[in-house]
Amino acid sequence: MPKQKTHRGAAKRFSFTKNGIVKHKQMNANHQVRLKTTKRTRHLRSDGIVDNKEEARTIHKLLPYK
Repeated sequence: MPKQKTHRGAAKRFSFTKNGIVKHKQMNANHQVRLKTTKRTRHLRSDGIVDNKEEARTIHKLLPYK
């Protein structure tokens, strides 16, 4: 029986909570931080939640062992 291939790039970008909610890193937090306000950069440190059910289902299919 061949092993199942997983999408390792997606594994590095997403994480899950205990009840299966998919979390992701916020965009716009990597470069030109000096131009953004302190409040904005502080809020960008927190994780975002994938709201779209179809995208969350696709991510779960890509990462079967999580």
